[in-house]
Amino acid sequence: MSGVHRVVIDTSTLIGAVLRPDSVPRRALLLAIRTTALCASAQTLQELERVLHRPKFNTFLPWPERLEFLALVSRYSRLWDIPASHEEAVAGVCRDDGDAKFLSLALTCQADVLISSDADLLGLHPWRGLPILTPAAFLEQANP
Repeated sequence: MSGVHRVVIDTSTLIGAVLRPDSVPRRALLLAIRTTALCASAQTLQELERVLHRPKFNTFLPWPERLEFLALVSRYSRLWDIPASHEEAVAGVCRDDGDAKFLSLALTCQADVLISSDADLLGLHPWRGLPILTPAAFLEQANP
């Protein structure tokens, strides 16, 4: 993927990727792993673990397999420490304050794209020149 070096993927997209193996979110994640540097922070990985641990997902995928997915995402991600100044810079930008962690990560790692399935984040596209794309749009951009 020409010009795209660093990618941030939000939790909603990663949940879609783990629960639906043949899904667009899974294909977007695998493409990002193969062709870019996947970026994460302690906050984004903690949120992913919290969400993956929800009992409602037990009917879709056993906990050990969800834990393996978390390990896979962690293994293929470059971990970034988010400075307080970047957290402050994104405060109040998004309607859902919980999404600020993805914006501050994108700011910190100088991401080329943020992949999201979250309407609140997608509504910010483009944010400070950063494309915020659905998994399908990311795949389409990669294979025009």
